Amino acid sequence: MSKLTFFFLASILLFFGCKSAQVTKKITKHLEADFYDSQFTGLLVYDPTSNDTIINYNAIKYFTPASNTKIFTLYTALQLLPEKIPAFKYNIDKDTITLLGTGDPTFLHPFFQDSTALKMAQNFKKVNLILGNLSDEKYGPGWAWEDYDTYFSPERSSFPMYGNVVTINNKPTLQSIPKVLEKQIQYSEIRHNRNFNTNHFYYNLKNDKAVEIPMVIDSLLIAELWNAILPGKVFITHHSPQKMNFIAYSIPSDSLYKRMMHESDNFLAEQILILSSSTLSDTLSTSKIRNLILENHLKDLKQKPRWVDGSGLSRYNLFTPTSFVQVLTKLYTNVPRTRLFNLFPVGGEFGTLKKWYASNPKPYIYAKSGTLGNNYSLSGYLITNSGKTLIFSFMNNHFTKPTVEVKSNMQSILELLRDNY
Repeated sequence: MSKLTFFFLASILLFFGCKSAQVTKKITKHLEADFYDSQFTGLLVYDPTSNDTIINYNAIKYFTPASNTKIFTLYTALQLLPEKIPAFKYNIDKDTITLLGTGDPTFLHPFFQDSTALKMAQNFKKVNLILGNLSDEKYGPGWAWEDYDTYFSPERSSFPMYGNVVTINNKPTLQSIPKVLEKQIQYSEIRHNRNFNTNHFYYNLKNDKAVEIPMVIDSLLIAELWNAILPGKVFITHHSPQKMNFIAYSIPSDSLYKRMMHESDNFLAEQILILSSSTLSDTLSTSKIRNLILENHLKDLKQKPRWVDGSGLSRYNLFTPTSFVQVLTKLYTNVPRTRLFNLFPVGGEFGTLKKWYASNPKPYIYAKSGTLGNNYSLSGYLITNSGKTLIFSFMNNHFTKPTVEVKSNMQSILELLRDNY
């Protein structure tokens, strides 16, 4: 190497090194401003190409992640689930089919409307449906009990139907999906959408759009729903002496992951963890699958998270920005870029980020947000104007100011990275 070439390369490295240091200094100054004094904030920004850490601010501290937890759920699914979702396990004995749930949330779901189970079951005179193979409680630990009647908090189950919600609208007259529950809906202006422990629903005539209300899932309801579509053919049991030998598959897996990530769908996230556990055993357990992932696939995490659910509804979850960046780096390394970025919300364009982090002129943020009261986080991928891809996790807890102000400050910092790195 000639001296001229050496000095040229050294000058370039010095220039970019100084520029990177300037960006780091500007962002650190932002984070040390009075705005952040009364909240807890962490930020880690990593360049996977150069293996450089650009910003490390409280990155090893634990935070309540909210729906950033879904990044770990996505990682789990991509490790364990096949290209199509396992809809159910089954055996056939002459004119009888026995079905065992895997947790697939797409069966007759308002969005996916998968009918794999119905199409197969209608070919038999008798359908045995085994319930009771889910070891988890219907609600996750640390979920807010008062959310029982809200669309974002359906119960978990082994063989979901209709997304485990009743969808109600009043155009032109009162209608529901599933229709069999229509008789249990009444007009009312009371504050709750459903009785606490029973499937009695309330619809406010002031609503101008459909509402989704979680159902109370038990064997009586499941029998009623199935017999409404296959009258007299379906029988519920809680145990089977035999192992299921076959698996039926429903929709492409990526379509499920994309919906979970783009809409931050809590029900899909919970059921995806249950689905993942179906690859290990007929007994479904999200705790077993979380332990498997943490103890094997993610045993190299620098800070082991407290991971208690698939959706992030629980405030018991505790993760560090470093852990998110590590998992995002694994995804970036092992999943084709086009496929990976298609699964994440896109700033200014799609999903939960449609109104934030707008493109200029192309999208620069592909990331998952996470929101709970007084908490907002964002973790994912940032494309700089120079064409570099950065991996980041930006976590904010315990603020009392409006969330919109926190987002605005975050956006300013992310734009600094975009424009100057």
